Amino acid sequence: MCGIVGVISNQPVNQLIYDSLLLLQHRGQDAAGIVTMQGGKCFIHKARGMVRDAFRTRDMRALPGGVGLGQVRYPTAGNAYSEEEAQPFYVNAPYGIVLVHNGNLTNAHTLKRELFDIDRRHINTESDTEVLINVLAHEMERHMGKGPLTPEAVFRAVEGVHRRVKGSYAVLALIAGHGLLAFRDPHGIRPLVFGTAPGEDGRQQVLIASESVVLEGTGFELVRDVAPGEALFITPDGTVHSQQCSGQTENAPCIFEFVYLARPDSVMDGVSVYQARLNLGETLAERVRAQIPLDEIDVVIPIPESSRPSAMQLAQVIGKPYREGFVKNRYVGRTFIMPGQAVRKKSVRQKLNAIGIEFKGRNVLLVDDSIVRGTTSKEIVQMAREAGAAKVYMASAAPPVRFPNVYGIDMPTKEELIAHGRTEDEVRAYIGADALIYQDIDAMKRVVGALNPAIDRFEASCFDGDYITGDVSAADFDAMQAQRAAQPASEDESDSQLAQLSPT
Repeated sequence: MCGIVGVISNQPVNQLIYDSLLLLQHRGQDAAGIVTMQGGKCFIHKARGMVRDAFRTRDMRALPGGVGLGQVRYPTAGNAYSEEEAQPFYVNAPYGIVLVHNGNLTNAHTLKRELFDIDRRHINTESDTEVLINVLAHEMERHMGKGPLTPEAVFRAVEGVHRRVKGSYAVLALIAGHGLLAFRDPHGIRPLVFGTAPGEDGRQQVLIASESVVLEGTGFELVRDVAPGEALFITPDGTVHSQQCSGQTENAPCIFEFVYLARPDSVMDGVSVYQARLNLGETLAERVRAQIPLDEIDVVIPIPESSRPSAMQLAQVIGKPYREGFVKNRYVGRTFIMPGQAVRKKSVRQKLNAIGIEFKGRNVLLVDDSIVRGTTSKEIVQMAREAGAAKVYMASAAPPVRFPNVYGIDMPTKEELIAHGRTEDEVRAYIGADALIYQDIDAMKRVVGALNPAIDRFEASCFDGDYITGDVSAADFDAMQAQRAAQPASEDESDSQLAQLSPT
């Protein structure tokens, strides 16, 4: 999971991209980067840390031009601690291409060998984004011809990318002196939206980003989502060219975006994230009603912050008071993305503190958006008991996470997933709750999908084990596990990263 933004404008875009990345900070807190173009020259600055730490005034002054890209990084492939692997990536031929990417390529290792053995291109990092930009560059060389670069030639290159690349990818690329390219994988797994605004001289400005909240927060009007398999090519004057570049497409967005990842004020693939979470609360309420006598629940308390809409709706449906029982320290980031279990556990109590009067002597129903590794849930249940709760029930707005994710979410090994190979009662015992209620997977898909009938299905592999790209094997999981084990995640490094994480 990363956040990306691209802008074509007739005025300086450095501040606009910076502001956009702040709105996408929840999508990546490891590193940030911006590239701008003036004429045919690229100006790049990228660094580890949050946006506010990665850029100083001098860095912003060194980013001139009316065209640019930005990215906030949350690494799921490559070396999480390498500033070299922060985006954007650049190749000098053809023309000069700079690229940012949100997603994860499932055939990156195969492509890397092809690039070296056949295309004669060298990959210098472990980043799948470097693989992707070189595939795009090679396909552009094949299709650009001898005359001026045309949108049709760019679209043929994207067709070549779709044929070769597997996995999830939402991509933005600047082609020096020619314009901004955006495209999305044929399944539409990762989100991408675009909007427009009038420029100072009346010409159209175009902004493309991972979430609609960026458009609203920067004064752009949402036009639509980039369709699965579609490519947009925006010329420097703001003209938008579009073409479907894949012969086989389906609208299958990642459902975890709606459960947890995206901001609630975003609309993606025609679905309000906030409304999706309210709907999940309604279906979860029915599960609670079926498993716990309602007279044994005194109060419903959310685990801040993504679970609040679901918890509020659940409380309303079952007729119980909704209360805020935890105060979140907004200067500590999500434990979900901490690199080590010991650090996740340590950070929970730095991140949350219980309000004793909401727990003392009560039977409390805690509502979380999901339970992935179980570490946070176990600590929170213990905190509720220490605050005086008589009984602690736990409800998850998402189904059990039983399978690794390979499309850009940090849950790549089954050993880290508390629900993998365990019954729900075994998970309940592990986290120490008096009862554990999970969302129903079919109900989840139904109530979120009802918000946009044009969605064909959801990418929900971490819940149902169905990998929609059809190219994932047990050997792939073994390779991911080996790569993860090789990461240099010492506790000192992790604590340093913890200090940099943003509030979400």
